[in-house]
Amino acid sequence: MPARGVIVTRPEPGLSETLAAVQQAGWLAHASPSLRIVARQMPAVARTVSAVLVTSGQAVPAVQGVVPPDMPFYAVGARTAARLRQVGFATVQSADGNAEALAHVLCQHRTPAQGALMVLSGRGQGGELVHSLRGAGFRVIRRVVYDARPVSCIAPVVTTALEGGQAAAVLFFSARSAASWFAALPASAQVAARAVRAIVISPVVAQAVQALGWHGVVSVAASPDAAGMMAALGVYSGRGGAEQA
Repeated sequence: MPARGVIVTRPEPGLSETLAAVQQAGWLAHASPSLRIVARQMPAVARTVSAVLVTSGQAVPAVQGVVPPDMPFYAVGARTAARLRQVGFATVQSADGNAEALAHVLCQHRTPAQGALMVLSGRGQGGELVHSLRGAGFRVIRRVVYDARPVSCIAPVVTTALEGGQAAAVLFFSARSAASWFAALPASAQVAARAVRAIVISPVVAQAVQALGWHGVVSVAASPDAAGMMAALGVYSGRGGAEQA
């Protein structure tokens, strides 16, 4: 029987949803978050802020009780937009893509004359988005609302699946998560991991994986989101691995 295990390296929020989708597609899902999310307190929002941009669903908890409920939000993707609506924000626009798409959508809907923008991101993230918006003439306030810290070890069930040839694929949602996850593996599991199919969310992540010495197949999602990742994974056939979803 072909290998059926699929290792999901994204942290919450998003991990549980992806695990469920992987299981529904017939695979055996293994949770192996590569980053530990630590929330940071967010200061009150200045009255000059006219809209808030959220680059990740991990930033959503920071806005509850701090940002006025009628504030316009722009979210990087549909999942993040849905989480914002779930916590009470009604005016939410999704870019359905990445930071570049988020900047594009923002520039279509707002002008610098309407007021300052606030970008919420994790430490070390969001810099390109801020630069792009400032280049378009916007005043941008950046707030770091969470830290993403690398994990120090990987669960034994995951290393056993790798070393035993039971893992068919590993899902990587960012370049940093790929590097962090790989670094936390013991040496014997690193050797095995390099031969497993890697499914990545973008060409940038593909480059990061290949820089780790990957010699298994690296599949890039057609769209930079969870749906694209699942389409790239396909459905477990039980005969020869995966069939296209």
